[in-house]
Amino acid sequence: MAARRNRTINLPAPYLKRLWLDRERVSDASAYPFNLPFLKKDFALDFAKPITIIVGENGSGKSTLLEGIAALAGYDEAGGGKGYMPVDHSRAVEAMGGRLGTALRASWLPKLTNGWFFRAESFFTIARYLDLAAIESGGAPPDFLSHSHGEGFLRFFEERCQRQGLFIFDEPESALSPSRQVEFLKLLRRMDTSRMSQVIMATHSPMLMAYPDAQLLRLSKAGLEPIDVTQTDHYRLMREFWADPEGFISERLK
Repeated sequence: MAARRNRTINLPAPYLKRLWLDRERVSDASAYPFNLPFLKKDFALDFAKPITIIVGENGSGKSTLLEGIAALAGYDEAGGGKGYMPVDHSRAVEAMGGRLGTALRASWLPKLTNGWFFRAESFFTIARYLDLAAIESGGAPPDFLSHSHGEGFLRFFEERCQRQGLFIFDEPESALSPSRQVEFLKLLRRMDTSRMSQVIMATHSPMLMAYPDAQLLRLSKAGLEPIDVTQTDHYRLMREFWADPEGFISERLK
């Protein structure tokens, strides 16, 4: 039965087609996370492309939304894949991802059980867990932690993301230098061209937002709306900085 669930499906991504909030499953609309502005209305999200990138300010609910999708997909909302639960769950994490996940409904074609939810905060805990699990089973540990922070992240991405599934990334640029972000973009390209991977990512990096032909959405109080990378606040701010770094900093330190 397990082999059947994990079989390769001969259909291209995206597999998760639509996501919406079922109001009947919300016990208290005034409690977090259901009091987030974008969830107060009839929330729905259609996935039109294999790669969906969500941008927005801190506190807009990007990470909470990704946690909810991960929980709905059967992944550990604190980070990891289906069947991996190595992270100590704080009450805050459970309240965010788990509670939202139970109120979300989804349309799949087809539903996959493979994939991974990457969170920078839980990377090292999960990496240690995978090392120990490999040793206990008599195999060689992947040893992601013997490399620099950024290299360890990229090795982890390479090892986990070269297979069919739904992959969720919450601010992967947090440990990546600009040059490593370019390497991550190359990985996204390989995942995209394989047509076997669906990616949902939240980021503050204009470089990652600019991935060609992605579905780029801005999350705000009004909800989700399509946007071009050049229209994002992130891009505009960085453009002002690069045009005159010294003047930009001087002006904002007044």
